[in-house]
This record gives sequence, C-alpha cells and structure tokens, in this order.
Amino acid sequence: MNYSLKTVILTSLISSSFVFSQTKDAVIENIMNESFKHSQLENLAFSLTDSIGSRLVGSPKMQQAHNWAVSKFKNWGIEAKNEQWGTWKSWERGTSSVEMVYPQVKSLEGMQLAWSPSTKKGGITAEVIMMPEFKSKEDFEKWLPNVKGKLVMVSQYQWTGRPDYNWKEYATPELYEKYKKESEKANSQWNNSLKTIGLSWRTLNKPFEKAGAAGIVWSNWSHGFGVNKIFFAGTEKIPAVNISLEDYGQLYRMLQHGITPKLKIIANSKDLGMAPTFNTIATIKGSEKPNEYVILSAHFDSWDGGTGATDNGTGTITMMEVARILKKYYPNPKRTIVIGLWGSEEQGLNGSRAYVSDHKDQLPKIQAVFNQDNGTGRVVNISGQGFVNSYHYIGKWLSAVPQSIRKEITTNFPGFPGGGGSDHASFVAAGVPAFSLSSNSWSYGTYTWHTNRDTYDKIVFDEVKNNVALTAILTYMACEDPEKTSAEKIIMPVNFQTGKSANWPEVKEPIRKGE
Repeated sequence: MNYSLKTVILTSLISSSFVFSQTKDAVIENIMNESFKHSQLENLAFSLTDSIGSRLVGSPKMQQAHNWAVSKFKNWGIEAKNEQWGTWKSWERGTSSVEMVYPQVKSLEGMQLAWSPSTKKGGITAEVIMMPEFKSKEDFEKWLPNVKGKLVMVSQYQWTGRPDYNWKEYATPELYEKYKKESEKANSQWNNSLKTIGLSWRTLNKPFEKAGAAGIVWSNWSHGFGVNKIFFAGTEKIPAVNISLEDYGQLYRMLQHGITPKLKIIANSKDLGMAPTFNTIATIKGSEKPNEYVILSAHFDSWDGGTGATDNGTGTITMMEVARILKKYYPNPKRTIVIGLWGSEEQGLNGSRAYVSDHKDQLPKIQAVFNQDNGTGRVVNISGQGFVNSYHYIGKWLSAVPQSIRKEITTNFPGFPGGGGSDHASFVAAGVPAFSLSSNSWSYGTYTWHTNRDTYDKIVFDEVKNNVALTAILTYMACEDPEKTSAEKIIMPVNFQTGKSANWPEVKEPIRKGE
C-alpha cells in the first residue's frame, strides 16, 4: 500500500469515527452488550451440532437442520423459508463397526464414509490386501484381479503417527531433517504411483469395486494426533470405511511380516433415493432501500465424520446470532438484510452458486456480502477481493467497530478475487462486493476441517462472540451507509508465462443433481 492511499484511509477512518461517535453509539453499545453478555451461541451450537448432528447434503439431518433454522428465525420475528435449488442422493448414516477377527480380536476405530453402501445383516468378513505402489499402468492392471473378495487398503502407509510440530519440538535438528526427507520421499512415491495409474483419491475406489473387491479400507490421516479426513465412499455396491492411522498401520505391518489379517465390517446406512435440497433464506426487510441488500453468508452443510462444529457450524451460528441481535436492536434497517445458509458448499459451492443464478435481479443491488467459513477463531483478516474502492467502504464501516475487536484485524486492499474455497467466491465471480471474514486458525486445517474431531468441544465461544459483534456492526454500517458500494474491479495482473492478463473468476453454474 502506498503512502497516499494510507493517508486517505486514515483520514476516512478518523472522520467517519467522529461522525459515528456523535450519532450511532446506542446501537453499537446494544450490539456489543448483547453479543458478549446475553449470547445465545452455546444454545444454538448445541442444537445444531449435538442435537441435530452432521449435515450431509440431501440427508434427513440436513433437512432437519433447515427446518430448525426456519423455526428459529421465525421465533425471533424474522421471515424465513427453505428455498429449493436442486436434488441430491439422500443417505442416512447408521451404526457401523470395523473389527479385526484374525490374527487377534480387536475393535478398530473406524466408520463408514459418506454415501457408502450398507452391508448385509451379518456384515462381511474378508482378508485384507494392501494396494502397492506401481511403476506402470500395466503393472496395476496385472495386479488388479488380486482384489477379488478382499478388503482393499488404498491409503498411503504413514510410518510415523506423530505430527510435524511434534517432531520439530522434540527431535534434534538432524533427526528432524531426516524425518522431513523420509516423509517427503514417501509422499512423492505414493503420489507418483497414483499419477502413473491415472487415479486420484476421488476415483480410486471404482476399479476395485469393478474387479470384485469385498470392500474398501481408507485411512486419510489429517496429520494430527487422532484425526482423519472423512469424505465420501465413491462406491455403489461395496462398503467403504475409514480407520485410524494406528489401526491401519498395524494391519499394514502385519501384511509386511507375512500375516494376513481378516476384518469384519458391519454398516447399517440407508440409501433413501433422491431428495430435494435447499438453502435457508431469512430476511429482515429494509425500511428506506428495501431493494438493496446486505447478505450474511455461511454454508449450512458439513461432512459427517464429526458434527460440523467449526465447518461450518460456527459460521452458521454467527450469522443466525447476528440476525437475532439486529432484529432486536435494529429492527428497521435501511437496506434489506438477507441471511443465506447455503446447502452443498462442500461439493462445490452449489447452494450459493444456485442463489446467484436464481437471483440475478438482486446482484447489482447488493451492498455487501459478509461470509464466514474457516473455523472458530476471531476474525483476523479481511481482503478487498479485488474491488478497487473496497478500502473506502470497508474502512469506513470498520471504523465503527470498537478497537478491542478492530485491533486484531489486518486488511488487504484491493486484494485479489477469491476463485473458490467458500461461498463469497460465488458472489465475487458475479461482480458483487463479497468479503470473507477470515478467522484465526486454532489448528483448523489439521484438527477440525473435514475431520472426525469437528465437534462442539472445539468451539471457542468467546472468539465467536467477537465475530458476532464484528459482523453485526459491519452489517449495521453497510445498511446505514448513504452511498451504494462501488463494484469496480481491479485490472488483473499479467501472467508472465503467457504475457496475457489473468481473468476475473468465471461465474459457474451449480450442480443441481447429485448422485
């Protein structure tokens, strides 16, 4: 940022802070008091994560969550509805178990992957076989018939279950370097093998199912103690399970020493056919400019290894709590406030993309979109997302936020447009000023993002209260601002490899039918 731009921003902040302090203290004071002293976050989080649970798109639990949210909004006097945007395969998780029955009897820590087929009533019992690394596609094709009737282990063996930070803290520098080199070599060999046979983790299970495997055994380690990523099965007839690094490693080492373990898998999931899928949309009608909008954005769905507490329960309860507080203390906003709880973000931003596609008339009239989706931490970064004048209006609105909250936030103007990753990108692509309220990590990427440990106890409620106050004040300021925000875009930088300017992200249509 150059000196002159800093000066403009500083002058704007000081000026608007002075004006604000003379006219709007009461609303801000009420927002702060309600956010920190009368918070409903813990009750909302309990209902959403412990009581309802995981929210896999298309599932009965997802529908239960949509209905719960509509009911909550209406209890607060806020109009709300479930707006259908597509259909998806409806699958309900049941009880499942993975047991070693030979050479010892032991219950393994494991669970079905999403959309995994169920087993017959007594389950299946079969020997395990480990997928080796391959030098050629021909070698893979020759080996493939060996999987018939077997449970195929398809994940990379992790020779250490200690995360990188643990090695770094306790190992000597020489031992740490050795660990790094060995880990990098093992990762490279495994990835090269997958590339050689033309498969990825998304497509890996298909050829084994076709070749007659009895089932698939994964261990998608998240590089922290006790955490695995839990995604989807990718099979139609045979079960796919994920087991802990520790149990997977034991099976692997047995095979390496000439012992062939047997596992028994029981999976009681239900395939419920196709079901409608929704966004939950709530609205607080504007009093002066009802056809201009401020959108509070969070995705409602989750993967279902845990209960979706920080991805994205925290974003959801933040936006719901903001709506509750604003309805109480700012019931007649100048612009219309829309709360969008999107479905199927995890499969490609489908809910928010559908909203953008289905509400094209709103897009030029959107004042701002505030999106939160990366865990329980306090907001520490806001980027201008490539909108040239974002420094002016974001800076102006932030000036109203108390210093205790604002001091934690780094801004980046004008920034670059987000091409994906979360739902603000759906709006950014359409040229709408949309901003990610990016949170402090709290080990999000390792320990809760898409893992079996993304549960209520990982929420740091004081941090989320901070985000509620911030978002409520930003929303209030955006509604009150006499000026409509500028959506002027930056000139994208030149790609030095091609000599051409990079492109602004393209608007993408949602997947409206998922099977």
